[in-house]
Amino acid sequence: MVVCMLRVCQRRSVFAARPRQHHWPFSLSGVSHGLYSTKTAPQIPGMEYQDAICTLNTLQTNASALEQVRRERSHPQLQLQAMRGFLERAGLTVEELDHLNIIHVTGTKGKGSTCAFTEHILRRYGFRTGFYSSPHLVQVRERIRINGQPIGKELFTKYFWQIYGRLDETKDAYGGTMPAYFRFLTILAFHVFLQEKVDLAVIEVGIGGAYDCTNIIRRPWVCGISSLGIDHTQILGDTIEKIAWQKGGIFKLGVPAFTVKQPEDAIGMLRSRASEMRCPLWVCPELEEYQAHCGPLHLGLAGQHQRSNASLALQLSHTWLQRRCLPGPSFPSDGVADTAVQQALAFKPSPIMIKGLADTEWPGRNQTLKHGAVTYFLDGAHTMRSMQACVHWFRETAVQHERNASGPVIRVLLFNATGERDSAAMLKLLVPCHFDFAVFCPNITEAIASCNADQQNFNVSVEHMLTRCLDNERSWHLHNSTGHTKGAPLLIESSLALAPEKKADTLVFPCILSALQWITQGKDPVLADPAERELPVKPSVMARAAPLCNAAEVHVLITGSLHLVGGALKHLDPASSK
Repeated sequence: MVVCMLRVCQRRSVFAARPRQHHWPFSLSGVSHGLYSTKTAPQIPGMEYQDAICTLNTLQTNASALEQVRRERSHPQLQLQAMRGFLERAGLTVEELDHLNIIHVTGTKGKGSTCAFTEHILRRYGFRTGFYSSPHLVQVRERIRINGQPIGKELFTKYFWQIYGRLDETKDAYGGTMPAYFRFLTILAFHVFLQEKVDLAVIEVGIGGAYDCTNIIRRPWVCGISSLGIDHTQILGDTIEKIAWQKGGIFKLGVPAFTVKQPEDAIGMLRSRASEMRCPLWVCPELEEYQAHCGPLHLGLAGQHQRSNASLALQLSHTWLQRRCLPGPSFPSDGVADTAVQQALAFKPSPIMIKGLADTEWPGRNQTLKHGAVTYFLDGAHTMRSMQACVHWFRETAVQHERNASGPVIRVLLFNATGERDSAAMLKLLVPCHFDFAVFCPNITEAIASCNADQQNFNVSVEHMLTRCLDNERSWHLHNSTGHTKGAPLLIESSLALAPEKKADTLVFPCILSALQWITQGKDPVLADPAERELPVKPSVMARAAPLCNAAEVHVLITGSLHLVGGALKHLDPASSK
């Protein structure tokens, strides 16, 4: 990471005007080191992708931004006012966003998958699509997609410096303020989509809806709300009604909105919000109802819970096509909104829609990767409801794989959770999966220092992350009624402070790579690549891996955090880092 910071500073001659001091936080050492940066020109020749990402990371104040949101809950409109100000400083206007023909989607679980289905369907119709989502798994540019693909490094770099330069050169007039990480990326996405002249943009809400920075959108073509549940309670509230109020904040006057079947309290609040906004609201039919017209529908995303996401995507894409391509009073949602929630009708999906659903890909969600004798099941579930869905998917899918195994199979859980989420409750849901090993590690891709700026997190110390892992391990022991055992020696010989192991069936590692290498025991040809530097593991720990070495196959469920899944994919799918 130090290398990344120095790369930016070494190019300070290409910046214009006088220097200003910034403090660049170092994530592994836990100290701050003052380096000098200067005002940025709108576009800077010679600046590379990693320079842009390292500079972007100086805006990475997500934890403090969330704290600011909590402090300003009595005046939350200030957040949208601030976003409009940053947008104007970047040279954009909210009126320009009207030309993006936006589909705006929120929800607690499944909003990203819904967006992926919707984008893929409309792209198959021949439209040039933009897609903004969060978080990224491996590289930041995954958040901003054109025609389903993350924008290239050159394009990201070009547009990054245009926006960063405009904001940086105006900040003195605004008390030195710069937008936080997510706000900046949202502005950048709007800029990219306008410059690249997309036909439509699918925009996924970050957190909530009403006061999310994406909600400066004035005139989306259609809005969607996926399954609601309890998450981000310190920001959105601690009841399903409070959360539904926030999510319903994306409704706009006269703009059709769709949601999936929700808990009674949630649908009641959504009905109230729709009535308040004079927004027509429909509840999507079950996916089986479409099949009466076209036969079985096959989805590219695994898991029973994806069926409601697919139904929502069908309604969103169908409505967008009607409003965009067949404008006129024939579409009922263009009139005055009904105060009641209406039941959307199933229709006969076109062959393009059917193909779009079947071919949709969305990495890190119910994803299966087979590398030789090791099969990885990756799902970024991080709420109670999404973990329930993950467990159902894993148990069903793993059994299918085990039937075809050539011999004994070892099941391993690789888990981490972040933020305010209830790790213990999620782990309790995982106990019935009968894992042979439960392995815990922080969302650090590797313990060896490298310039992997895309996956750096400045908001949480390494000590805090490792303590959280130990807490997760204790919770696992309690759920399995094993009690506590005396701590054992550290797991890996490294300069990074490591966590003690607690019991034979659980281990805590300092990073994702060391955990994966121990779990796979050389059985994964990708991890056995010389490019993946192997960390030295103590003999006592290696001895505990005998069941892994003797197994015909190893099945690994990686879950609890999308950041954990992304860090794993960096090693398991090297192409994702290029």
